[in-house]
Amino acid sequence: MKIFIAGASGAIGSHLATQLVARGHEVVGTTRSAAKTGALRALGVEPVIVDALDPESVADAVAKAEPEVIVHQLTALSGPADFRHAKQMAAATNRLRTEGTDHLLAAARAVGVRKFVAQSNAMWMERTDGPVAEEDGRIEPNPPADAEEAVAALRHVETAVTGITWAEGIALRYGCFYGPGTGIEAAPDAVMAVQIHARKFPIVGSGAGVWSLVHIADAASATVSAIEHGRRGIYHVADDDPAPVREWLPYLARALGAKPPRRFPAWLVRLLAGEAPVNLMTQARGISSEKAKRELGWTLQYPSWRKGFIEGLG
Repeated sequence: MKIFIAGASGAIGSHLATQLVARGHEVVGTTRSAAKTGALRALGVEPVIVDALDPESVADAVAKAEPEVIVHQLTALSGPADFRHAKQMAAATNRLRTEGTDHLLAAARAVGVRKFVAQSNAMWMERTDGPVAEEDGRIEPNPPADAEEAVAALRHVETAVTGITWAEGIALRYGCFYGPGTGIEAAPDAVMAVQIHARKFPIVGSGAGVWSLVHIADAASATVSAIEHGRRGIYHVADDDPAPVREWLPYLARALGAKPPRRFPAWLVRLLAGEAPVNLMTQARGISSEKAKRELGWTLQYPSWRKGFIEGLG
């Protein structure tokens, strides 16, 4: 098939492009930076520079590519790991998940795309009904005030994409990525590795929030399976070992050769950083990916982060 990846130079985009090309697909991939076009060509991808927030730029690129499938992997989640930049990245990502999604859907409909696959994530599953959620679970309807825009943006992606009638619309709720290119990796300058070595990524409060993680190569292979075999709706994409932060974070620190994470009281983090990080650290729910394995034939290289942190950080 001819596949258009919006966000091909991002963390999952490059892994996804590599796997699709290896399977014989023709891939057109977008980037915001001319400096990244060479790297895309080296992967076997036809690069195109696109401003995803400009509807004319998106429409022109999609019209020229004439793809059968569009894969929406646009985020702005990269750059320095400080609070000011984190807020800017979150705001930019929210726009890509709202305006960017709408621009891509309009362009897809105009050229007769038959499948549209989009990135969502599972960090804000509704905080009820046990530690692990299935696909029929909802995105949290009452998030903390400082997470409302981000959660609304996720809800927009899922509703807009799975609600189309002119193509198969699929939303993938990914767990937390780790592995090469994600920031949670062995590279000493990786964003999360730097934070963990500096002991700036603490366990907050009880640390009881349950996170589902997924190696970036496994996330990409699930996306390939969704492109090739998926049906309209939502699929969860994570490993088989959802675990509380207080369990996986010290394990990750050891794998990176760092000291154990500090523990901060919830009230202090709430005062310094807001309610959202406290919620994620203490109330998050994991996800089950049994539907993806059953319906897509997806298999995991790293069924647990316990193995992935040892063998798959790069």
